Amino acid sequence: MIKLETERLCLRDYEETDFEAYYKLKTDGETMYYMQDIKLDDRESAKLEFEDVLADIDSDHRKYYFLHMELKDTHEQVGSIGYTVVDDTPVGKIVHLGYFTYPGFWGNGYTSEALKKVLEFAFTEDNVFRVTTGCLKENTRSERVMQKNGMIKEAEHVDYEWRDGRMKTRLEYRLLKREWEQFSSVENG
Repeated sequence: MIKLETERLCLRDYEETDFEAYYKLKTDGETMYYMQDIKLDDRESAKLEFEDVLADIDSDHRKYYFLHMELKDTHEQVGSIGYTVVDDTPVGKIVHLGYFTYPGFWGNGYTSEALKKVLEFAFTEDNVFRVTTGCLKENTRSERVMQKNGMIKEAEHVDYEWRDGRMKTRLEYRLLKREWEQFSSVENG
């Protein structure tokens, strides 16, 4: 079981008792606006997915490292953050990162704080070599979270995705273990 703590947050593996919180988060239209590909629409699909999440946590070849994000003092759910292993190479895992938080928590630095801890775990405890992620260019808050954590912009895909009746541009970011080590040593000074 993974359990990470920051100054204000607890990031942990999901437990059976978290189903209602998981269901509420993954079906919330505003929270999942930029994550339409993983947004859920009904209780039954949420239940099936949640069972898969719990089974994967106990797997010898774990693929999903998405963590329940909550406030330490009140245990109120903030969102979810983590990554999916897309390849396990001789030099380490290649993962794709994602995060989504309830709008009421936007602008408070929670996601940046959580991402810093997740990257530390990935690179120091989970043999991750490369992290990738991205967002629509209009999602400037998400891009700022990536930048604050030392992620490096790799690509800008113009007119990449159809959304809200028009084409939108997507940004792609990366962070290699050695880049994270350099960023962390400068940041911790």
